[in-house]
Amino acid sequence: MSKKMFTSKEIDALAANPYVKSVSPKGITYTDEFKELFIAQTLEGKFPVEIFRGCGFDVEVLGERRMSSCKNRWTRAYRKDGVMGLRDTRSSNSGRWRDRELSTEERYAKLEAENKLLKAEVELLKEIRLAEGKRKAGLSTSQKYELIQGVIIKHKMKGMVSHLCQVAGVSRQGYHAYFSERRRQIRQERESRDMALRDFVLKAFHFKKRKKGARQIKMVLSGHFGVTMNLKCIRRIMRKYNIVCPIRKAKPYKRLIKATAEHRVVPNHLKREFKQGTPYKVLLTDITYIFYGNGKRAYLSTIVDGSTNEVLAHQLSENINLDIVLDTLKRLRKNRRIRLDKDAFIHSDQGGHYTSPTYQKEVKRMKLGQSMSRRGNCWDNAVQESFFGHFKDIVELKACTTFDSLQREIRKAINYYNHHRYQWNMKKMTPVQYRNHLLEAA
Repeated sequence: MSKKMFTSKEIDALAANPYVKSVSPKGITYTDEFKELFIAQTLEGKFPVEIFRGCGFDVEVLGERRMSSCKNRWTRAYRKDGVMGLRDTRSSNSGRWRDRELSTEERYAKLEAENKLLKAEVELLKEIRLAEGKRKAGLSTSQKYELIQGVIIKHKMKGMVSHLCQVAGVSRQGYHAYFSERRRQIRQERESRDMALRDFVLKAFHFKKRKKGARQIKMVLSGHFGVTMNLKCIRRIMRKYNIVCPIRKAKPYKRLIKATAEHRVVPNHLKREFKQGTPYKVLLTDITYIFYGNGKRAYLSTIVDGSTNEVLAHQLSENINLDIVLDTLKRLRKNRRIRLDKDAFIHSDQGGHYTSPTYQKEVKRMKLGQSMSRRGNCWDNAVQESFFGHFKDIVELKACTTFDSLQREIRKAINYYNHHRYQWNMKKMTPVQYRNHLLEAA
């Protein structure tokens, strides 16, 4: 109760108001009609000051604290007992509640109010859980404010902001501040800036119709579009607008062919020194499988330059016989643009193709040295293994239903990888750009 005492003049003015039942120097007894009118207008979103002033009260005489206390007291009573909670059931203002049964209409009004409130609570909790399930993480405070507003508008319960904020575990003052005009304008300006950034990110994301992550997007924006954007900003925009680059899943290492007794293993001369700063010196090779169409499988053999990550030769086959690696070597030899270093050597794993006498004879014929990873150690050929992982993210296999269509897609993907896919650890250049850079610096 407010500590303010009314003067005789103020008491006379208050007593003349039709919504006042009685008034004393310390307090006011309002009519049931005014209480019901107050709750109805509160549910419409009006503030206590507006309601009291509209009903002929001098708000300066009453004071803000007294009006706020009335709102809290009557709102609690309405939530608990509906319209009956607003009735003054005291006999001759004795201060004691009269015990009596509610009428059918009163019970119905009470149940209807309780049902409306419970529906709003259930709706809000359901919206919060559904949103958290989609995001797989907790909702931010601003997102909860948006959900609360949606429930209030749907159920027309503007006077229940405090209760719904309590259910959602957020601040009522923060809710009102969030929807203030100034904060709304700031959010709109920020959203406009983010939309412009999103357009840049999507432009890079769809460049050459290949999938890209945040770092690839940053390099494409810088290298191709001349736009500099912070990596954290790119990741934030991708999260906000659900721009997702599929993450490749790790697959178990499978030995394709076992070495026979006549096959010979050579030592590991590379020793993981992949980046030697000289193009066409360290050649890395391996075979991977590619699924396409309706359960069909093909095999891809590649030779990659260890210093530049450029794909120098490749061969796609429906079979995994020895010809796939021999044909890859032939393609490398026939490419006149490639001038191998005098100390060039080719490195592979200990698969049956590479330990084959026929393969090793062809390597010597090309005047190449040969090196092999240690048994069961994929890290000794990490650049090649990494290439296959990234390449399978790039290639689009959904439209490849025949082997010919797969061959065309593989050629396009390798061309994109060599000429358009920027690489973070190579001064943000493409493999071809980095190769030219090393040749000019030599």
